Amino acid sequence: MICRRLFLIFIFSLSISFTFAEINISEINPQIILYKSIDNIDLNLHVYRPEKFNSSKIYKCIVFFHGGAWKNQYIKQFEKQSVYFASRGMIAIIAEYRVTSIHNSTPFQSVEDAKSAIRYIRSNSKSLSLDPEKIAVSGGSAGGHLAAASANISNYDNINENLKISSKPNLLILFNPILDTTPGAWGYGSFLRRVGNKITDNPYEISPIHHISNNTPPTIILTGTNDNLVPVIKINEYKEIMISNNVRCDVVFYKDAEHGFFNKGEDFVDTVYQLDLFLKSNGYLTGDPTIKD
Repeated sequence: MICRRLFLIFIFSLSISFTFAEINISEINPQIILYKSIDNIDLNLHVYRPEKFNSSKIYKCIVFFHGGAWKNQYIKQFEKQSVYFASRGMIAIIAEYRVTSIHNSTPFQSVEDAKSAIRYIRSNSKSLSLDPEKIAVSGGSAGGHLAAASANISNYDNINENLKISSKPNLLILFNPILDTTPGAWGYGSFLRRVGNKITDNPYEISPIHHISNNTPPTIILTGTNDNLVPVIKINEYKEIMISNNVRCDVVFYKDAEHGFFNKGEDFVDTVYQLDLFLKSNGYLTGDPTIKD
């Protein structure tokens, strides 16, 4: 019985190793690049490149912002996704931003940092070997809010940057995103806990759903039907406004899935598969997804 149990554990361990080997997670180490220094705080980009990266080529890019209710920092939340899309021939970047627990910051500053990161990537596209007009931006929960805010909010740029260079993504990929930070929405309650008595601006000003226009980039939203933080009704409302502005907005609902579902088991595989198809349909990838091979 003991031998059989040890054998099963060994086989299970091998299956995990093979799963991660398929996306080369142990073979790709990110380059750390400083993109912003503010108030004695350094913020970095974690850049994942294809295994056979060639600096003379031009690559499509995907940028990830982690979740954490603007409070906590989870740099590795999108590590597996970054490694996968690097294996598919893209440059994948995880961007740091100020969070309350470390920097005593507010969501307004987080939005500024997200826009700074995109502007830095676009302004340095030549040295990074990427196409400045093919920058997809993604994020989960509060990170999804930052991605959507960078696409929809015209204010909260750092005035010390070259504002002639756009901080707007060309494509949006959102995982259970906080789309509404105004009173009555869940995002507002979390927002208030982060700003405390430091609030000086109207939360409406960084509420993505209230600033959608026909210049909002094509978007895909992946979310669970049992998400108690981002209700289905809000996702559908966002999609309806996008459609009314003649902008593509795909939504994929995962039955009974809760908040933060996208890094768990089969949901991780399927969400990456859906992202791959969406990127391909917008000219960022070629060939079939390899995540399910």
